[in-house]
Amino acid sequence: MLDKLAVIFPVNNNTDMQFYQNTWLRNYLYPVCDWPRPGCKIVCNRTSTYRSLHKKTKCFAQAIKQFEDKELFIKLDDDALVDIDYVIGLIKKYQGYHKPVYISDHLRTKTRDYPDALNGVRYGNGKFYMFNRKLVQCLDIDIKYRGSRFEDAVFGGMVSNGCGENNVEYVKEDDRWIWHKEYANENKQIDLSFIKNH
Repeated sequence: MLDKLAVIFPVNNNTDMQFYQNTWLRNYLYPVCDWPRPGCKIVCNRTSTYRSLHKKTKCFAQAIKQFEDKELFIKLDDDALVDIDYVIGLIKKYQGYHKPVYISDHLRTKTRDYPDALNGVRYGNGKFYMFNRKLVQCLDIDIKYRGSRFEDAVFGGMVSNGCGENNVEYVKEDDRWIWHKEYANENKQIDLSFIKNH
């Protein structure tokens, strides 16, 4: 079941790949890197900064169009974790689903901040979003917009422009099973954010 899953994982110089290689995600990770290096499965061949992450999003969106053996995708930040049983439940529910599916904690861009193709776009919170092959097939990877934009809003724009918002099944994520910046469950607490002086 999990062999049809690809976890899209944008990395930077602060990403601790060893940590993620020691989790259930290890066999499903598709690290998105600026430049070729060991373990990178998607390479963008450009240096990215916080202000240019929207270009990295366009890069991985273009790449996954070719992943025809994958049916479900997760985009996961490098300071987040998701529970395997939660993911398996989503796979069971949405594998082979009849329309594009986009699972996240969705927000909407504000008109004054996005006066172009990203105006009023519905997009997923960047820590985690999950989507199916049908959504990948209709993504508008050639979306045009002006200036530097929030990367997750750009992905939402690719969805809206290419698939049509009314044709997409937007599903609310269950945050009980997704941890961002901090893992806290039962008797364990782990800081997932990068070490600031590292």
